[in-house]
Amino acid sequence: MHSASFDSKKTNLIDLLRDVDAGKLQLPDFQRGWVWDDERIRSLLASISVSFPIGAIMTLATGGESSFLPRAVEGVELPTQNDPETLLLDGQQRLTSLYQALYGRSAVKTQDVRGKVIKRRYYIDMKLALDDGTDRDEWIVSVPEDGIVRTLHDVALDVSSPTLEYAQHLFPANQVFDEVDWLLGYLDAGGDRALFTEFKSSVIERFQGYALPVIELGKESPKEAVCLVFEKVNTGGVTLTVFELMTAMFAADNFQLREDWNTRKARMADASDLLLGVTNDQFLQVVTLLATLERRRMREKEVPGADALPVVGTRRRDILQLHLHEYKRWADVAEAGFVEAAKFLVGEHVFASRDIPYQTQVVPLAAIIADLGPKPLPATARTMLARWYWCGVFGEMYAGSVETIFARDLVEVTEWIRGGGKEPSTITASSFQANRLLTLRTRNSAAYKGVHARLMRLGSADFQTGVDLSVETFFDDSIDIHHICPQSWCEKQSPPIPREKYNSIINKTALSAYTNRHVIRGYAPSEYLARLERGVGEHAGVSPEVLDASLRTHAIPIRQLRADDFWGFFAVRAEELLQLIEEATGKSITRDPTAFTSGAPVEEYEDGFGQYLNAAGS
Repeated sequence: MHSASFDSKKTNLIDLLRDVDAGKLQLPDFQRGWVWDDERIRSLLASISVSFPIGAIMTLATGGESSFLPRAVEGVELPTQNDPETLLLDGQQRLTSLYQALYGRSAVKTQDVRGKVIKRRYYIDMKLALDDGTDRDEWIVSVPEDGIVRTLHDVALDVSSPTLEYAQHLFPANQVFDEVDWLLGYLDAGGDRALFTEFKSSVIERFQGYALPVIELGKESPKEAVCLVFEKVNTGGVTLTVFELMTAMFAADNFQLREDWNTRKARMADASDLLLGVTNDQFLQVVTLLATLERRRMREKEVPGADALPVVGTRRRDILQLHLHEYKRWADVAEAGFVEAAKFLVGEHVFASRDIPYQTQVVPLAAIIADLGPKPLPATARTMLARWYWCGVFGEMYAGSVETIFARDLVEVTEWIRGGGKEPSTITASSFQANRLLTLRTRNSAAYKGVHARLMRLGSADFQTGVDLSVETFFDDSIDIHHICPQSWCEKQSPPIPREKYNSIINKTALSAYTNRHVIRGYAPSEYLARLERGVGEHAGVSPEVLDASLRTHAIPIRQLRADDFWGFFAVRAEELLQLIEEATGKSITRDPTAFTSGAPVEEYEDGFGQYLNAAGS
């Protein structure tokens, strides 16, 4: 990446404000709105009134590679859309405040300390400004738009007319660069000439002669350098997303990225609820993956065996280098990739957005499917893709920094499925430790969601109704993961079952809220199974054979559960779950014979365990 060239000079404040007013100096459209409050504006004016420094501003010359859609500074009304000579990268809040308070003729739209929107006009108290015993912040007077400061029962200050301004020696801040007319009115009204003369030399001329350091980036500065510079200097605001930056860059070519994204987002949401969590940045990541992969392949074709190949990437800098023609070429392909990714997830029995193990893994999944498409995947390719996917989930490979993994997986998985590459790194590095089951307790873990999906794949049936819960999930939000051996029953055992054991996923499965609350409740397993067989409420009894068949669809050991043998149930079901994981990943898991017994210690891992695996496998 080429560096940004720059120059530094001092520029008079009045010249900057004139350029703002004429539209010669504007903002790039990715700049946030103006948000300074009344107190900060008063402090800014007070600093200039005594020639205190207020910091440098940074501008970018237009006409180069860094083409951004411009917009006028807030408060400026341009008759037509002018092409600016420079764009303001840093100093928006200060320059906008100064323009509105010192150059504009309308009241300044700002906010009070509580964030309430207010309109204010600013005055300088001439007498206080010349009194060495007063603080400079006291000189600047802020009044409402109508010029009247009201208390609960009275009017504290009224400067609603020039005559009242003259009488109270309050000089309008927006007259500092054109004070003659106000001065004549002041003198005609009997104002103090000596006071005004001293005020002009001590205060007004400070404003008129004030200069700011200006750092100017040359027009040859590349856009990624400009964006990096902007983010480094914009420490006081919210970090801009790459989507906002790309929106501004594409807008310069009359392409409305946000509108395009909103249309695609709506179409994807209509196609599948699983895509509701896809963000605009993630969509750009898939487009960039596909575009950079094409660049790489074109280079390989042009120069077979070339050492230096274009990087396949989806880091921020990679996205910022995306050209509009590339976006247009790949956006439809990326959208189709997301839709097919949702179909793939449904096929793997992931039915709800909250049950997607890693939302981030949907990015390479969509890119891989898009690159392998557009036809539906053959059975063999789908099986290979599923193995990669579940190795990523149970190896918790997407728990840390993921941009590098996105690019690596796209290249390796597509080559592997097409028969020209070795087994992907995500598969070879993936590892699942048997003891990890003991620490899977909440939906926060990707592996927890993965086990849930593999159980749903068995056809998990509701104990009460026998209905496949994968079907119910589409229509009933009350389906959730609950304890098989109830918590209260576990705690009443002698000795009590440790919470870290009964609260793990080994003792949990998907059940309807009704079955959990009205049938299982706090009963011993043998008791609630008997209740199910007798019938509960309006529900008829379930035969032992049908109930046992439902239990098998949850990988629940029937004999141990019916005997209230928690530890026997716990050990056997742990083995069942480990086998489900082995089947999904195609990788063996080393067993610990003491891990799932009453005396086994529990090794604690946080939900970010995959970061350890990533490090170990890298």
